Amino acid sequence: MSIVSTKAATKTKQMPDKIKVNGVILVDKPQGMTSQQVVSKVKYLFKSPHHDSKKAGHTGTLDPMATGLLPICLGEATKFSHYQLDADKSYQATILLGSQTDTGDADGQIVAQEVIPQFDATTLEEVAQQFLGAQQQIPPMYSALKKDGKKLYEYARAGIEIDRPPRDIVIKAIDLKEIDNKQIQLTVTCSKGTYVRVLAEDIAKVLGTLGHLTALRRIKVGNFSIDDAIGLAELEALALDDRQRYLLPVDACINLEAELTLTAQQCARVKMGQRLNVIEQLTEDLQSYLAAAIEQQQCHDENAAKQQDSDDNKYDGEPVLLHEIPVDIRLVDELGQFIGLGALSLNGRLQPKKLIQL
Repeated sequence: MSIVSTKAATKTKQMPDKIKVNGVILVDKPQGMTSQQVVSKVKYLFKSPHHDSKKAGHTGTLDPMATGLLPICLGEATKFSHYQLDADKSYQATILLGSQTDTGDADGQIVAQEVIPQFDATTLEEVAQQFLGAQQQIPPMYSALKKDGKKLYEYARAGIEIDRPPRDIVIKAIDLKEIDNKQIQLTVTCSKGTYVRVLAEDIAKVLGTLGHLTALRRIKVGNFSIDDAIGLAELEALALDDRQRYLLPVDACINLEAELTLTAQQCARVKMGQRLNVIEQLTEDLQSYLAAAIEQQQCHDENAAKQQDSDDNKYDGEPVLLHEIPVDIRLVDELGQFIGLGALSLNGRLQPKKLIQL
C-alpha cells in the first residue's frame, strides 16, 4: 500500500461523517440583530464535533429593530422554507405620531413633523377599516429589495431615490388601539411582501399627521406562533441534546394537507428521480383534493393573465388539459415517514419534486 493511500485511509478513519442537523426551530429574535446574524448564531449552537449545521436559513427577514418570531430551517428542512416565505404573517407594532423618519422606524432620522389631531377608539376603528383587504403598497427605499443588483437601502444611503412599482398585498385583519395621545398600537395580519413601516406611515396620514414605528414584533408566521419560540439566550444556556428537542420535523414548514403513501419499491424509484403512474392509488378524497387545487390554480392563473394583458388583450383563454396539471402533495413511505414532495396529476402521473436525504 502506498503512503498516500495509507494517509487517506487514516484520515477517513479519524474523520467519520458528521450527523446532519435537520429540522425547524422557532426563535424569538432579539432587538438589534439582523436575521442573518440570528441564523449564524443558531448554526453555531447546533454545531459540534459530531454534528453538521452548516446548511441553514430563515423564512423571512425581520428588520434589526424588530423582535419576534423567526423560523429557522436547518439541513433538509431548507428545501421547504418557501412555504413559510409565502405564508401570512402577524405583527404587533407601536406607531409614534407627529414625526416621520427617513427609514420609517426609530432607527432613522426625523425628516418631517406635524401636529397630532385628537382621535378616539371610534376614529381608529374607522381608519382601520379603510386598510382592510386587497390593495397596493409602494415598498420603502430602506429595504433589501434590489435594483440592478444593488439593494434599495444602498441607494437610499447615497441619497438616490429609485422608482418603485407598487406591489399587491392583502391586509387580512387589522386592529388599532390608543396607547396615549401620541401613540397607537397596531396589530395586523397580512400577506407576504407587506411592509408594516409603510402601513404605519399610511395610517398616520389618514389620521391627518405623520408617524413612524418605534417597536415591531412578529407574533405569527403561517401556523407558527411566538408562544412556541425560544430566545437565543435561553437556547444557548441549554446543552446540545436539549437544544435538539426544540427542533421541529423537516416538513414543519409544509402546509399541504394531501399525502400519498408509496411502497418500498416506489420510494426507491422516486429517489432515483423516476416518474410513476399511481392512478390505482388515487382515492376519492385525493382526487377531490387535486380537483379543488387545480380549480383554484386555474382561477388564479386566469386572473393574473387577464390583469397582465388587459391593456393589449393578449389573453386568449386557451383551454388546458386539467388532468395533466400537477399539484404538490406530501409523499410518505409505508411506515408513514415523510420522504419529500411530489407533483401529482389527475391522470395518475407522479413526478418527484423535492426529496429529503437523511
